[in-house]
Amino acid sequence: MEWTPLSERMIQARFYSRYIKLTIIHIYAPTEEAEEQVKDVFYTRLQEILDTRNQHDMLMITGDMNAKIGDQNWDFERVMGKHGLEKQNDNGERLCEICDLNKLVITWTLVPHRTTHTATWISPDGKTKNHIDHVLVNKKFRNSVEDTRARVYKSADIGSDHYLVCATVKLRLS
Repeated sequence: MEWTPLSERMIQARFYSRYIKLTIIHIYAPTEEAEEQVKDVFYTRLQEILDTRNQHDMLMITGDMNAKIGDQNWDFERVMGKHGLEKQNDNGERLCEICDLNKLVITWTLVPHRTTHTATWISPDGKTKNHIDHVLVNKKFRNSVEDTRARVYKSADIGSDHYLVCATVKLRLS
């Protein structure tokens, strides 16, 4: 239907589907080492976008969020399952808070997967594995997401040190 660049770190596209319209916001969040002010500006802008979006659309937010959300979902049971990876960092806490405020769910934490399907970035030495790329969906459509996992496609030349994250979605109302 339309696409809109929102900032140098965000883009939004809106699509027709058979049953409902779909809004996808793709983001590249500041790294964990970024200044607090840079992170604050980013998440404030994201919240402004979420406040003005079409509330009837299915919403998916995808991208490199540089957020480790961890495996402890205390206080965030509404936004994530129990199948996280590693320990939560500051960006992970910020992501969980914006999900909680906007009734979003972090989809890959809902179903257990082997580490090879949860780690989206592995250090060059192969020792550090992180899950910092995510797919979020509004809670109303949580049951439409059947699976989300990292995939290694040897033929995919995406020019990145991150693995592709694939979500299997069947649009249906909860």
